[in-house]
Amino acid sequence: MKNITLIIVLLFSALFIISCGSNQAKENKELQTGPITQVDSSKYSTSMVDNTKDPSCGMPLSAGIEDTVHYQNKVLGFCSKECKDDFLKNPKKYIAAAELKK
Repeated sequence: MKNITLIIVLLFSALFIISCGSNQAKENKELQTGPITQVDSSKYSTSMVDNTKDPSCGMPLSAGIEDTVHYQNKVLGFCSKECKDDFLKNPKKYIAAAELKK
């Protein structure tokens, strides 16, 4: 009886370890590759905006424009929605970094 109980405990332990290992491998794979997202940067072009750099992060907009906002009679481009959201929290802080076209 003790042998059967020991075998059952060992089997459940092995199953638990295997299942945890497979979840960990899945998590590690997601961390290494990250979520895959496609950005349709053809939606906006640099000729449509009045700035050359993302005012929030400084990235050149020639790499792609994900979103825009109208501010002080200008159309400003941003590399991501997050950068646009940061800008909208405090536009005066970021507007100088936009490198507005002349």
